[in-house]
Amino acid sequence: MEPQAAELKLKIEDTLCPFGFEVYPFQVAWYNTLLPPAFHLPLPGSTLAFLVLSTPAMFDQALKPFLKSSHLRELTDPVDQCVAYHLNRVKQSLPELQVEIIADYEVHPNRRPKILAQTAAHVAGAAYYYQRQDVEADPWGTQVRWQHIAGVCIHPQFGGWFAIRGVVLLPGIEVPDLPPTKPLDCVPKRADRITLLEGFNFHWRDWTYRDVVTPQERYSEEQKAYFSTPPAQRLALLGLAQKSEPCSAPLEFPFTALTPKNSNRAWGWLNSDVSPLKSASP
Repeated sequence: MEPQAAELKLKIEDTLCPFGFEVYPFQVAWYNTLLPPAFHLPLPGSTLAFLVLSTPAMFDQALKPFLKSSHLRELTDPVDQCVAYHLNRVKQSLPELQVEIIADYEVHPNRRPKILAQTAAHVAGAAYYYQRQDVEADPWGTQVRWQHIAGVCIHPQFGGWFAIRGVVLLPGIEVPDLPPTKPLDCVPKRADRITLLEGFNFHWRDWTYRDVVTPQERYSEEQKAYFSTPPAQRLALLGLAQKSEPCSAPLEFPFTALTPKNSNRAWGWLNSDVSPLKSASP
């Protein structure tokens, strides 16, 4: 890897990895060449970018401390807030550079996604994006039920027990000699790919597609309960209620503090002993 890219990767990893995130560099051109122009990132092809994903450890190392902080606000999903907080810390860690961040859920006014996160994960070598086209002579035919077989990324260490959180773009930093990376094809067999895609599309609620490869770590039962809850109901699940007075968060985090409403319902999530590094406490 080019020295400049390696140095920037290290800085971003130092900011994010202690909190359960992983970081993978890629060139914008690797992403753009796989997509029609409407989805292109409007930057030179050699522009340096980083894919950010969360591992199962993020729940304890980032989300729980964030819930205990004064940065949480109402009406927005706590996980999205937590991830946004940590991605903003990447900007703060690189004050000399222009940094653009695109979260996985962001869309343009016409509802077109700003980033196709699974494509970005694939080109960055973070996870293999399995799609219908990856199944030779697929068995699904042309019936309406089979026309829209969505693809899914699988991580070589975590299987499906991870989430793509966003992309960090560095306009002005070009790395023409960055060597391309290929994701590990951890589901090489046709039958396993069929099982994976059918599990993801039609049985995703039972979590089993995530075990298509044996993962090093899975979500805890606590995490599974949390992520199975619709975002609009997650504050209630946590037993949180809004304070009447605003918190003293800085202007870049104009959040309203939330406090436990019924601690018995919160599964002890707000009593976690896990805390972030002192120098980067949210």
